[in-house]
Amino acid sequence: MFTYLDPTVRQRLEQHGKLFQIDRDGVKVPSDRMPHGGSGISVLGPIPMPLKLCDSEFRVDWYACVRRTELGKIEEIADELRAQHGQTLFATLASSMAVNSVLMLGDPAKWQNPLIRVHSSCMTGDVFGSQRCECGPQLKMALQRIKDDEQGGMVIYMSGHEGRGIGLWAKAATYLLQDAGENTYEANRSLGLPDDSRDFSDAGSLLKYFMKDHPFRLLTNNPKKVNDLEQMGLKGITRIKHVTGVGEDNRRYLAAKQDWGHELTTDDIGAE
Repeated sequence: MFTYLDPTVRQRLEQHGKLFQIDRDGVKVPSDRMPHGGSGISVLGPIPMPLKLCDSEFRVDWYACVRRTELGKIEEIADELRAQHGQTLFATLASSMAVNSVLMLGDPAKWQNPLIRVHSSCMTGDVFGSQRCECGPQLKMALQRIKDDEQGGMVIYMSGHEGRGIGLWAKAATYLLQDAGENTYEANRSLGLPDDSRDFSDAGSLLKYFMKDHPFRLLTNNPKKVNDLEQMGLKGITRIKHVTGVGEDNRRYLAAKQDWGHELTTDDIGAE
């Protein structure tokens, strides 16, 4: 049974401090003061989780995070399914809900200026190991850099960001258009889609909660990501270049990113 659907389990998790709510400003709010279906975020964790990526091992605390507006919609449908004894359809509910993750390394009590990576989900790169992008190596390298840093930090893994927010199906179509000669941004436009439709507001709320007022170093080559977070009221962000996973199969893709504004040099991507 899903914990967000069972009031008894939900109450038990709240009592143990494993389920809590934050508002859009990152302030922790008691669940009885958060309106049903309100615009805050429900957070489950910390959940100890050992990770092994290739030859590297990490021990992280995992937090699963979801917008309460999404939970409200799911709970309404779930009530109908229960009445119809439709247990086999619960997987459909879960598959349509965007659940972001926080992977925390080190002791937050010691943070002064930790390393942070806000990483957009990429099924093809992070899971399949696709070489058409650098997402998989960036995720692994971010975890390694944070693990090796004396302060530690965290990765915020943004669900629903596939293909800069267009989804896996549309991303597959853009790959075919790229193979026909378009770059990654031109392919989006051919489908009538924005260059970048990602929403970082959930990441902003989570950073406000976990970082409090601490400055942090953000692992990214994209100045727009820094600007988006600053527009949400976050301060003290230092951008740290994060280049890895460059190869023949993604060099043209990285050159398009460079043209779009990412802080990449020809030395970074090996382009002529």
